[in-house]
Amino acid sequence: MTKTLIMAVSLVLLTTGAAVRTTAPASAQALPAGQRAAPPVTFHKDVLPLLQKNCQSCHRPGQIGPFSMLTYKDARPWAKAMKQAVITRAMPPWFADPGYGHFNNDRSLKQADIDTIVAWVDQGAPEGDAHAAPPPIAWPEGGWQIAPDVSVDLPPYPVPARGIVEWERVAFPAPFKEDTWVTSVEILPGVPAVVHHMCFGFQKHKETTPYNEYQWMEVPRDENGNMQKVDGTTTGPLNGVVLSRTAGSTEVKRRIGRPEVFDEGTNEFCYLPGLPYEDYRPVHAGVFVPAGSDMIVSLHYTATGLAVTDKSRIGFTVTKTPPAKTFVPQDGAEGDNPPVARKQANASLAIPPYANDFPGPMAEVAFLKDVELVWFRPHAHVRGKTVRYTLVYPDGREETLLYVPRYNFNWQLTYRTSVKIPKGAKMRVQFTYDNSTANKYNPDPGRWVRYGGQSWEEMGTPNMGFLIDRGADVNGVLLER
Repeated sequence: MTKTLIMAVSLVLLTTGAAVRTTAPASAQALPAGQRAAPPVTFHKDVLPLLQKNCQSCHRPGQIGPFSMLTYKDARPWAKAMKQAVITRAMPPWFADPGYGHFNNDRSLKQADIDTIVAWVDQGAPEGDAHAAPPPIAWPEGGWQIAPDVSVDLPPYPVPARGIVEWERVAFPAPFKEDTWVTSVEILPGVPAVVHHMCFGFQKHKETTPYNEYQWMEVPRDENGNMQKVDGTTTGPLNGVVLSRTAGSTEVKRRIGRPEVFDEGTNEFCYLPGLPYEDYRPVHAGVFVPAGSDMIVSLHYTATGLAVTDKSRIGFTVTKTPPAKTFVPQDGAEGDNPPVARKQANASLAIPPYANDFPGPMAEVAFLKDVELVWFRPHAHVRGKTVRYTLVYPDGREETLLYVPRYNFNWQLTYRTSVKIPKGAKMRVQFTYDNSTANKYNPDPGRWVRYGGQSWEEMGTPNMGFLIDRGADVNGVLLER
């Protein structure tokens, strides 16, 4: 090959190589940040971790969520609904205004999490590589959120298809044979759709307390089902016709007097829609239950048009080792030596027809000792609109600790916090109500709405929970066990 030919071939090779080198890497060169294609968002790698953290506690078989989110197959048909729910922040349910208070169970999604779910749906909701998925959560068996150490099965309760079911109470012996510290409680309703609420508390056994007997008062009501005034109030009769039924029987007995199991408070532990359990272990606390105590359970069922039988269960985690602190509900253990005193003219509540922002009677809670406030649990019915908790310190300074601008009867959440409140402070709690046509849950905006226990009536209960040192005097005894 001549020198001229070699030079010509080399020139061609160099030219061709340069062309290859200048064109081939072009597609791989880094683009400016604003022009880079977003990496694909897939279910297993990106979405499933968010669902495990924020959604699966409700969205799995046997729980309150209407569909499961455990697997791609479960979640994929609901992709568009999931996008809409997170964009509007309807899910996960969380209603506290972020401008007030600090809550350690805030389950609202961060904007980056919302963006991830939206991108996944917009890209066609791809499944991705199953090997990129995190390990599945080992949820407790039997539908529990917390695996119980001890559980109680309540008797089957027949809920009629129609009619008014009044609040009832029933007593059972507590399942603890020895002095016990309860560290968590979960009430698992059998048919959540019919359970308006289910609450209970412990009390010392009384010889007059009958076991396994449902007791309730005959409540005078008008043709619309509204509670009528008794002796000038709408709080219901304290003495009158007592109705009772033995568990498992359909025979209802009547007598004049007062139910034996109505004397003590039963608001220590509750199931409400959206309220799954109470767990005191993260704050090193518990509730002391002396041996031989009774459980007094308050039941309220609502007929939904379909006759069903509810089979609810109550689960406990327990310890024999006394925790550092004891939990005390707002009304104190069995109502004795309470940490607070509450004043509220709840029975005077009367909401006019079509009122859309009606303030109810303000509650004022006076603190009788130093406490640590650990949760709020505001309770109203279907016309509840907003609620605000304002702490007034002894020096007159005011601070809003919780503001709920969109109360939702279907999601009655516990807002967990930690606030040291000094003796002499006061909490003012204001509920407002929406009786207008704008309230999609309103059964009849043209009716006056008064205080009462049924969902079509109203109330505003400023529930709170507190911690005190275990050595503090509760119920007249030192809890040094």
